[in-house]
Amino acid sequence: MSQMQETVGFIGLGNMGEPIAANLLGAGYGLRVYNRTASKAARLVARGAGAVAGPADVAERSGIVLTMLSDDRAVEEVCLADPSFVERLGPGGIHISLSTIAPATARRLAKQHEKYEVKYLAAPVFGRPEAAAAKRLWICVSGSREAKKRVERILAAISQAIYDFGEDPGGANVVKLCGNFMIASAIEAMGEVFALAEKNGLARSDVAEFLGNTLFPGPVLQGYGKQIVENRFEPAGFRLALALKDISLVLDTAASAPMPMPLASLLRDRALAAIAKGRGNLDWSALSLGAAEDAGLK
Repeated sequence: MSQMQETVGFIGLGNMGEPIAANLLGAGYGLRVYNRTASKAARLVARGAGAVAGPADVAERSGIVLTMLSDDRAVEEVCLADPSFVERLGPGGIHISLSTIAPATARRLAKQHEKYEVKYLAAPVFGRPEAAAAKRLWICVSGSREAKKRVERILAAISQAIYDFGEDPGGANVVKLCGNFMIASAIEAMGEVFALAEKNGLARSDVAEFLGNTLFPGPVLQGYGKQIVENRFEPAGFRLALALKDISLVLDTAASAPMPMPLASLLRDRALAAIAKGRGNLDWSALSLGAAEDAGLK
């Protein structure tokens, strides 16, 4: 373990938050953690993290707090609580929001943070829980240049690369939504292609292997393609219900631009249909089942 560094706060210890927080401990940071379900902090506490009673208690004056929460409402609830960790941070404090939320929400929160002279950094991540555990996340960041410089080592301790998208607090969240939209589009495309192959007497696995090793090498087709071919949607690395949330954020952001996104509308309907069939807790690669069902395949 590296030499002990400053102590930071961490709120949200779900599938992604817990391994990210564990990597901060491994990098030598002291850690105060809060999760609504307190038992999820047990493994971190066993490694030396301090568990606190409420989200405001993770913060120290002029310190740093990271949040990894499921949606806009959850982030706003902890930021706008009375008292909130933002107020506790006070002048010189920094909030690193790792969550996938609307760009408009990020901008609104940045304004709220200014009241307490706290810097808000959007830092949404790309990568599944296994990538988080292996420190192989890609992080998109936007917000105050000065704050980014101060937290650079923290972000480096949990990722393989950091990409800077300027000072607009919403910028990094736009990029995150773009990336998730493209992954969801690829899942839909794979679902359709594998159904087409099967309807024509080909093994889906053979087609997936060819495409993943030639025209479309990379983690999306190789990783999700394998899950789709094997009908392996549990355990969920990213729940389908959260995919619907993100696709809806894409459409909301597009509407405010304004611009049409026909593929996003299709994906929203696919996700809604899947959730209506009870698949909300499956991995979002289960979106592909809609194409197979439309083709009359089991």
